[in-house]
Amino acid sequence: MSNASLIGSLVWNVPAGLPRIYTMAMAALFGSLILAISAKIQVPFWPVPMTLQTLALFAIAAAFGMRLAVATVLLYLAEGLVGLPVFAGAAAGPAYFAGPTAGFLAGFLVIAVVVGLAADHGWSRSPFKLFAAMFAGDIILFALGFLWLGFVFVSPKNGTTLGAATAFAVGVQPFVLADLVKIALATALLPALWRLSRPAAND
Repeated sequence: MSNASLIGSLVWNVPAGLPRIYTMAMAALFGSLILAISAKIQVPFWPVPMTLQTLALFAIAAAFGMRLAVATVLLYLAEGLVGLPVFAGAAAGPAYFAGPTAGFLAGFLVIAVVVGLAADHGWSRSPFKLFAAMFAGDIILFALGFLWLGFVFVSPKNGTTLGAATAFAVGVQPFVLADLVKIALATALLPALWRLSRPAAND
């Protein structure tokens, strides 16, 4: 696998052994901190306020590459699993992973793989290719979230699943526009960072 991602290429160029492991651990820890902070930030938007978490996730996956992005997301999810308040709300712990957003959490890993793999092959240098990779990852994220919310998650209020119509209305439709905006921002950011960090590559 190539290592053409912005940060991933730097990490994998560190000498093998403890220096590389330390660098990877610090990058993953920093990335998980960014994910946690971005989950707590709400921005006014229509039709519902949006957090900056998926924007951070897109940017991390594109900058880190697949292996480091997956490690970052796994660390973030592990932090939530043990009860650290890293998610958008105050709740965390094992029960959170059986809640209504569990499908979307699984989708975080999909974005890390899809967008990170695209970045490893140089797609983060091209806004159009990067947009396509992020859009594909986001579709899978929404699909997983929709399927879990509609057909697996059992509402504690009535003991039944929500069904397709309700799951789409509350878990997908209100967030589509916001995610498109965040994808557009991320696709503009990464190629610009490439130009700043490696101006010789464009000569």
